[in-house]
Amino acid sequence: MGIFSFLFGSKKQDKIKDFKTRGAIVIDVRTQGEYTQGAIPGSKNIPLQNINSQIKEIKKHNKPVITCCASGMRSGSAAAILKSNGIEVVNGGGWHSLYKKLEL
Repeated sequence: MGIFSFLFGSKKQDKIKDFKTRGAIVIDVRTQGEYTQGAIPGSKNIPLQNINSQIKEIKKHNKPVITCCASGMRSGSAAAILKSNGIEVVNGGGWHSLYKKLEL
């Protein structure tokens, strides 16, 4: 994974920085129980199973979206759903590591 991160990690980091400067919405797709255990301040909790029903609401913000979850798997699925619905999105991966990236 080291070489993979080296090759692709900075591109993702640059995209996250760009999204942050444009007022991106952070959507945490973990369950409500997981979310209440700890989350990025200001993030919105929309569990993965509810993403499809929230597409119109997400589009109303007219901002890029950064998805996150516990490890990056669910947020990857959510990002794919949002992208297929015309939303500018990046998978931020696990919420804890994303939080550190957003502080930079």
